[in-house]
Amino acid sequence: MSDGGIHHTGQSLARSRNLLIGLLFFGTIINYVDRQVLSLLKPSIEAEYGWGDAEFAHFASMSQLAAAAALIFVGYLIDRFGVRRAYGTAVGLWSLAGIAHAFAATVTQFVAARVALVAAEAINTPAAVKAAAMYLPLKQRSMAMGVVNSAPNLGNIIAPLTVIPFAALFGWQAAFIVTGLIGFVWLAFWIGGTRKLEPVASALAAGELRPSFREAVRDRITWAIAGAKAITDMFWWFFTFWLPDLFVKVFGLSQKELVGPTALAFTLAAIGALSAGVLFPRLLGRGLTVNKARKTALLIYALIVLPIPLALTADSPWVAAAIIGMALFAHQGFSTNIFGFAADTVSASRVGTVMAMGAIAGNLAGFSIQEATGWLLTNGHGYAPLFYAASGAYLLALAVIHVLVPRIVARDEG
Repeated sequence: MSDGGIHHTGQSLARSRNLLIGLLFFGTIINYVDRQVLSLLKPSIEAEYGWGDAEFAHFASMSQLAAAAALIFVGYLIDRFGVRRAYGTAVGLWSLAGIAHAFAATVTQFVAARVALVAAEAINTPAAVKAAAMYLPLKQRSMAMGVVNSAPNLGNIIAPLTVIPFAALFGWQAAFIVTGLIGFVWLAFWIGGTRKLEPVASALAAGELRPSFREAVRDRITWAIAGAKAITDMFWWFFTFWLPDLFVKVFGLSQKELVGPTALAFTLAAIGALSAGVLFPRLLGRGLTVNKARKTALLIYALIVLPIPLALTADSPWVAAAIIGMALFAHQGFSTNIFGFAADTVSASRVGTVMAMGAIAGNLAGFSIQEATGWLLTNGHGYAPLFYAASGAYLLALAVIHVLVPRIVARDEG
């Protein structure tokens, strides 16, 4: 092959990798827009079905439980059938389930549609990490995970800015239909845009077609990821689901007035994910090992979360949104580093399984905190206990990682 041919092949491969990152980014945005539709339209849906805080909390927790149940199979399916096929199928299924919300005639049908949606959406994070481990080299992986992990926050920003006014004009049912249809547009690009992807050498060496659940369970890295995800993800699910309601209850905002503070908080979260994609490579560039770079980054983000209880004493919803937003900034930075930790250290043959186990832990913890939130609010305790718990959770998660994995070594380090 001529030098020109090699150069052309290199450019084509680079384009395919960049397209993959873009598709994962937009797929994750769609995933979180679909999730946010329910919480943003909570007043309208409560009026339709006569729900209160306790019922809404039970509904949210059942959604988390459905996601956790689905994740039992998600990791195996991704590792067995490949990320291209598994992720594309899941997006088609959750888009159909989103549309089905609009046609639910009873509460039971509505709940069934929601459970189907969250079960299919559960594939998103394991699929993104699997794709990064399979198709991206070490130096591009962290930046890619930062970009992809900023997408949930952009989804949470886009959703209130679009869904609320759209529903006001055309009804809440139309909001579910349109967001579902967007998923099918993405699916067409996914099918055509991932055909030329080639696995990186480290992924091929790992034996892609031999996923092993037993090996994953025996690996301390698996339990470090699962423990950290359980401790921290519960607070992400708490804020994702309850932040609009918090602005209503604590600051007396209307459904329209909460759009700005909510968007601010999740904008900061998006920046946090992107910052993680920059911070880790810079720490490596300064001569730190993968171990020191990862744990230094995790420590920085854990410390940023500490002041979050001050949000409840703020005299303005905008100040509260900024404080909460910085905690979400830190959460996403922390979370992005966990994803990078997994993609760098876990064999590509089982990274989908390991991330699914981590996501199961996070969703089960999310189930618990949704139930706890409903109980605290119903019994007059408010949000304060949750904010104090969030404050120290990330330092605890870092301690779990360090105890279980004293030295992080990347598969393709060096």
